[in-house]
Amino acid sequence: MDAIERHQPTQIVGTANGETSAIAVAATAKATVEARYLVALHRPRDWDEVRQRLLKECKRPRFAEAARWRRPVGGGQVKEGASIRLVEAALRISGNFDIQTPTVYDDVEKRIVRVAVTDLESNTTQSTDVTVLKVVERRDPSGEVLGSRMNAQGQAVYLVMASEDALALKQGALVSKAMRNCGLRLLPADILDEAMEICAATSRDAAAKDPDASRKRLVDAFGELGVKAAELKAYLGHDLDSCSPAEMDSLRATYSAIRDGETNWAAVVEAKGAQAEPVESKAKAAIRAK
Repeated sequence: MDAIERHQPTQIVGTANGETSAIAVAATAKATVEARYLVALHRPRDWDEVRQRLLKECKRPRFAEAARWRRPVGGGQVKEGASIRLVEAALRISGNFDIQTPTVYDDVEKRIVRVAVTDLESNTTQSTDVTVLKVVERRDPSGEVLGSRMNAQGQAVYLVMASEDALALKQGALVSKAMRNCGLRLLPADILDEAMEICAATSRDAAAKDPDASRKRLVDAFGELGVKAAELKAYLGHDLDSCSPAEMDSLRATYSAIRDGETNWAAVVEAKGAQAEPVESKAKAAIRAK
């Protein structure tokens, strides 16, 4: 009995400490939100100033290269839009936007993250739930293999449990894309359209001034996505040295689309109707035709 009596106060103290911590966290979160609304009330944004600062940002070549995405959808048609980087910059420059990404569900198979972007001045919120599956596709079957499939190139791709680093990268990419989509519904469309036009002009000017450096940088960027230089040549139908500024601009926007998760290289090639074959084989076929 004595032991029980001595143990009970310890449980009560532990429970009380847990409740106190939860109350403190809730109070801190509430105070933070109230402070942000208060700042937004006393320091409202000026859209003319936001536009001016964003367009200035779009005149930086490296930023302009990453600000747009474009992907072919078949029939000679293309779809394009503002990239994650452009929307992130627009939200940062605009100010008075609150972005929350709490985890609302988590188990061994998946994690659900709620992405919410709030305009503190109009008290308008756009939100969406992102489901992050805790598996990744790899060509290497090492690790816990859950399944497999054949990709467009006829190679085996294995479904394995994601490591903590891989899961963090996957979650970050999905959350960023969801944040961009929410931001697009809150930011003025005319300012974003103008920003994309400035970015396109900036990219073309930079490529025209130093085409070799721009081309090498683009090839390296595609290489990081697993797309080889030979595949780019096959897609274009000629050597990279003879790329026109328009082709460079299109490839750059296509890279942004793949990086942002809008599409993948196999889908890009399929939509254009191109065959991923080496340029040398095309030349041999032409010789044989003669």
